[in-house]
Amino acid sequence: MFTGIVDHCGEIVSFETIPNGYRFLIKTDFDDFVKGESIAVDGICLTVTDFRDSHFSCEVSPETLKLTTANKFKPQYKVNLEKSLKLQDRMGGHMVMGHVDTQANITHIEKTGDFVVMRFQPMLFDSFKFISKKGSISINGVSLTVNDVAEDYFEVMLIPHTLFRTNLVDLIVGDNVNLEVDYFARYIINYLESQKQ
Repeated sequence: MFTGIVDHCGEIVSFETIPNGYRFLIKTDFDDFVKGESIAVDGICLTVTDFRDSHFSCEVSPETLKLTTANKFKPQYKVNLEKSLKLQDRMGGHMVMGHVDTQANITHIEKTGDFVVMRFQPMLFDSFKFISKKGSISINGVSLTVNDVAEDYFEVMLIPHTLFRTNLVDLIVGDNVNLEVDYFARYIINYLESQKQ
């Protein structure tokens, strides 16, 4: 489990094909990894399989490659990194599982002073029922607040700190991002829908 508060951006150094997937080598500022621990890479919960000299390895399955932007990772690509939540840690963002629901396409970017408004269109339109104005959303692993929701898009506003600390600053119209809806919204709505049957 994660909070959506990105620690820093890592960098894809290399990747190699393995049976049914890929193995990525990522440069990081973290220096205390334990093999087997979880890490959020652009919002995708992955497992650290090796760590040495400020680099860690992780493997990505066919299902993850199909569902997320991991299929576009390449050398020099910056990724948002967050270590898993400890029970004594502060809950700064919201509960993020690292289980990406779908990708979303950026359809509009507008700079407003030091802030940036981004508009997204989820590829899986069923996700809209879990997205509400002022609710939480995870984009590339970043915990954000939904500013507005329309019939076919939702918007968020990025503050300077978020732009400085994450790879969202590098996004352009047409890019895809990893989208995870709020866990509690999904749970509650699914429960209510099950009660109607």
